Amino acid sequence: MIPQQWTLPDQVVATLRRRWSSGLYLAAAAQNLPFEPIGIPLKGPSATDATQHYDQARKWAESWSADRHPHLRIQRKTIGGRNNTPSNTIPERVWIHTREDLWAVLGVAAQVDLFHDLHTRTTRQDPHLGQWMATHPMKVLQAHAHWQCLVETVHWIRDHDTGPIYLRQVDVPGVDTKFIETNKGILGELLDHILPADRIHNNAPKGDFAARYGFLTKSPYVRLRYLGNQPGPFSEITVRANELTAPPPGIRTVFVLENEITYLSLPDVPGAIAILGAGYAAALLRYLPWLADIDLRYWGDIDTHGFAILSQVRRHFPHTRSFLMDRKILLAHRAHWGEEKTQTPEPPAHLTPDEADLEQALRLGAYTPHLRLEQERVPIRAVMQALAEP
Repeated sequence: MIPQQWTLPDQVVATLRRRWSSGLYLAAAAQNLPFEPIGIPLKGPSATDATQHYDQARKWAESWSADRHPHLRIQRKTIGGRNNTPSNTIPERVWIHTREDLWAVLGVAAQVDLFHDLHTRTTRQDPHLGQWMATHPMKVLQAHAHWQCLVETVHWIRDHDTGPIYLRQVDVPGVDTKFIETNKGILGELLDHILPADRIHNNAPKGDFAARYGFLTKSPYVRLRYLGNQPGPFSEITVRANELTAPPPGIRTVFVLENEITYLSLPDVPGAIAILGAGYAAALLRYLPWLADIDLRYWGDIDTHGFAILSQVRRHFPHTRSFLMDRKILLAHRAHWGEEKTQTPEPPAHLTPDEADLEQALRLGAYTPHLRLEQERVPIRAVMQALAEP
């Protein structure tokens, strides 16, 4: 058996394939850079190995015979010849002198031809896009089956005003919203490369392809219920956030809750409404700037996630007050304690000193590890008592 530390042909090919997979070789070819010969050193038997393990050394040398590797130049060296040891010539380094030889060694000639064809055709249409392809060849090969659809989609978006339309209205044969969503990663890279800066909205929410490139997006909806006298026939409504431009008449206080049943069962409070956050309170409330002039109360679970959401809400509205999220409530309801499966990674930044102390105690397991008191486990009598307080 050939010792593992001696370099075998498969190991050299594996080294070259890793470099190929990075796109290094194909990018250089696409950019017409001169080919620099590739040399890879080989680790083989020493003079002593050749004497003491002659059969293994012979098999290893035969694995590097020139007739087995027509696309490699094998550089050799002499070992031994001293202290009465016989001299032997063994492979020391292998060289690849042309791209054609490299493609042959890797067995990728068909992939190279495919990329070259796609690159040539696309560059004729759009030299700017061709530049991107030349530096990202492996991404092109990964998308080769639908590359033309990607190019046509990018060009359609480039050539149209996206402001008044939804993604659903992109009119390219064979392309629908599912295609765009499935390929939004590479489409985003292509659009970032060819669109002018004023067509790219860098402040769009992460992962929101439509918002980043100026398409209309689905407006978030606000679900609210009146806790006092309702001004019309409906006690509860759902409305587009961008249309809720002012507080409902007579409203002085807004309660934001995460749990639906708690939201529905909140008792009457004159001049107040409840808004269902459903875990997205911070993202939702930023569409309602008028909350800055309202008595805003946030009620979430007493756990690290609840305090994280409170902090996010307070980042937009610093005057936000927490509701039923204090140490007194937590300790008064030991029978209802539960477990928070996974804590948030970092302490929130926008908490009061008392809130931050309690959040830290939860994070450190001061009472019990991963402690959680869900808001729906707080009894109604405690809610009524808190509402009666000034």
